[in-house]
Amino acid sequence: MPEAELIDTDVLVIGGGPAGTTAATLLARKGWRVTLLEKAAHPRFHIGESLLPMNLPILERLGVLDQVRAIGTFKPGAEFPITGEGSDDGRDADGTDRYNTFHFARALAPKFGYAFQVKREEFDQLLFRHAATNGVDTRERTCVERIEFGADGRPSRVHARDATGELVVSARYVIDASGRDALFGNQLKLKRRNPRHQSAAIFSHFSGVQRRAGEDAGNITVQRFAHGWMWLIPLRDGAMSVGAVCFPEYLKQRRGDTAARSSEALLMQSLQSEPSVWKRMEHAQRIAPVHVTGNYSYTCSTMHGPGWLMVGDAYAFVDPVFSSGVYLGMNSAEQAVAVVDGALREPAREAALQRAMSTHLRRGLRHFQWFIYRFTTPVMRHLFNHPSNFYQVEQAVISMLAGDVFDHPAVLRRLRAFRGIYALTALRMAPAALHGWWRRRRQVGVVFSGDTLQPGNP
Repeated sequence: MPEAELIDTDVLVIGGGPAGTTAATLLARKGWRVTLLEKAAHPRFHIGESLLPMNLPILERLGVLDQVRAIGTFKPGAEFPITGEGSDDGRDADGTDRYNTFHFARALAPKFGYAFQVKREEFDQLLFRHAATNGVDTRERTCVERIEFGADGRPSRVHARDATGELVVSARYVIDASGRDALFGNQLKLKRRNPRHQSAAIFSHFSGVQRRAGEDAGNITVQRFAHGWMWLIPLRDGAMSVGAVCFPEYLKQRRGDTAARSSEALLMQSLQSEPSVWKRMEHAQRIAPVHVTGNYSYTCSTMHGPGWLMVGDAYAFVDPVFSSGVYLGMNSAEQAVAVVDGALREPAREAALQRAMSTHLRRGLRHFQWFIYRFTTPVMRHLFNHPSNFYQVEQAVISMLAGDVFDHPAVLRRLRAFRGIYALTALRMAPAALHGWWRRRRQVGVVFSGDTLQPGNP
């Protein structure tokens, strides 16, 4: 039996997605020896193709913004088809669908008034290769199996495996960027299903999907429907990412082996239920497998411990209705770099640095979550159908859609004002608001995992 390869490094980063590569690159630039382990091989398919304007300053600091621009589709905003209320069916007299488009250029003091849509296999590979050029020891097809802790509670050895056998890594610090694998969260039993929001997703890539006209051709389209919401994300080379995030109960229809209940049939059935979406799918052809994923929303009970911390989806995964995932991952990675660099240079500061990072990230995450929990309610539908810029509240919502929820006091004040507007609107729409609240409460009691649905906790 071959002996395990022993690796000694300053920082081990687990996971070669946007969060892991951002942390690894920036720490290597600070002079630390960094090892980056990725279980798959790039390029690999991944969902989450829609970036936010707040991603772009990070890409600029990494030195890859022009490369991302070259592979991306220009995204000037996010659009929400107007859904019917009362006798209004959301269309003009000539049958044309109406949209409310939130252009990022209208955000409060935006640094970038646009973003990009990217094929994640290209984007992630670009970031991974860039990490290697910055001196990171990058390793693909290397799966971390377990973390061993010392008597002091710090990670002492990390056990992994590649095609040649076992690797044992000794690191002064470990960053968990393993995404939804949540290695630390699962091993330490920190991962918790979000009790306030639960959903599952079904999605694929298509060609021939009709794009919006003119400057809106690159927008992400977010369409509510009876069982959740749908997305259409334009990608380069004529591809379109199309999917639906659904209440888990709705996915029960996939049970059984008949074609009518297959994943593809359910996806197409969902898209067909919304005429404005189905009209754009008239000439579409599927060019990728249909993927299904469940247990969509979770949070770990803590973000860090002695000698380790989590970033991105390893800590929390929220419903992607506002395309926040990649930005939250890369932003948390930048925060982690400051923590790790400071802790390695001055160990006595570690606990304070970790607490500050946790407080900062949780606060920003809560702003996204507040909107996400309410997005499918009648009250939020009404407010998005009839936006008002009183006290620049609409611009603050656009800033939230752009990802600016951490350090912009003017935005945060106006988002708090929006909560007040929501509460007053809910009182005025009390019967519909109560029905929406009750429906969501009932749905979060159902858990979907892979191809299986069951009540209760995962």
